[in-house]
Amino acid sequence: MFQPVSLFIGLRYSRAAKGNAFISFISFFSITGISLGLMALITVVSVMNGFEDKLKQTMLGYIPHLTLAKNDQSLAEITAFNEKWQATSPIKSIAPYIKAEALLQSSADIRPILLQGLYQPTQFEAIVNTVTQGRWQALFEQRYSIAMSQYLASKLQLRVGEQIRVLVPSAANYTPAGRVPSQRLFTLVATFSTGSEVDTAIAFTGGEYVARLLKQDANTIPDIAIQLDDAFLVDELLTRHPELIDGFNVTDWRSVQGALFSAVAMEKRIMSLLLGLIILVAVFNIVSALIMMVGEKQSEVAILQTIGLTPGQVQIVFIVQGLYNGVFGTVIGGILGLLLAANINPILSAVGIHFLGGVALPVLFEPDQLAIIFVASLAMSFLATLYPAAKAAGVRPAEVLRYE
Repeated sequence: MFQPVSLFIGLRYSRAAKGNAFISFISFFSITGISLGLMALITVVSVMNGFEDKLKQTMLGYIPHLTLAKNDQSLAEITAFNEKWQATSPIKSIAPYIKAEALLQSSADIRPILLQGLYQPTQFEAIVNTVTQGRWQALFEQRYSIAMSQYLASKLQLRVGEQIRVLVPSAANYTPAGRVPSQRLFTLVATFSTGSEVDTAIAFTGGEYVARLLKQDANTIPDIAIQLDDAFLVDELLTRHPELIDGFNVTDWRSVQGALFSAVAMEKRIMSLLLGLIILVAVFNIVSALIMMVGEKQSEVAILQTIGLTPGQVQIVFIVQGLYNGVFGTVIGGILGLLLAANINPILSAVGIHFLGGVALPVLFEPDQLAIIFVASLAMSFLATLYPAAKAAGVRPAEVLRYE
């Protein structure tokens, strides 16, 4: 098969046994460093992606991604709004929504929670898949019913079918004994377990019952809760459809959980930067090996030039040789990284590392992100070859071969 002469010589130099053992060691070290760096980077980034995705599902699946409030809105306006925007991408669902800060009181304990009032059974459909006892649908069939986490039910020593007192301090009744928080007995109809912070802080009931606890007028229209296909698409939605929020007071999930996800994103960037530096150090070894190779093979380069190789072709020879190490290290590191990330939990179990409660590390591969990592590794390897290749192209045959 025909090969350009520069490519042929470069590959021959790369595969040939080096006479200088130190150069061989540095080349091996550069390949190993790139491989280990890529393996660690792919594994860490994939686990962080999985952790972030799990947080989105468990924490952002049970709160509105976007909440719209308007003091003078009517039921007809809400209906028209829903019909207009329901099919707009990336909107997943639109429904009325109301919430209140409340206390759950039983004979065993008292717990503060965020009481979310729902108007549709599928409003937070992610919660349906986490129900452990009872029926979620009963929340919309039975008056003054409530659903809470299995954790809260355990702390309150409450079982499905039993009653619990719900108090809302922000609304009050005035009695001869003084100001008494608005309260009502609710029946527990379902428990769920999300395995996240949601289990400690949120309970669900019908929207009309939250409105009654808040002493709201029967004609008061609740807020609008919008769920998106991906909570991170809030800015994209508002940029594409700014008219969506005209006349509304707008809040989104970032006002509640934004700090946590910003911290996760920052940690992922820092870890990627630190592991990227490992790859960069390994790439610098390509520079060292090629510079020494240029010095060792000056006479050969001079002979190649005398038989017709141009300086540009000489450059390509050493670029190919340096890229050989970079490509080889990138391929090995990429394969090992994908295998390690995909089997991280069995590997940790095999070496005796177990997480509390039997929790498994979540792993999520992002093809675009992996492509960027591979391309960046190859780009750094290519840039590392430019200076040594330019130095090789600058060899003067007459001076090198003067005493040959």
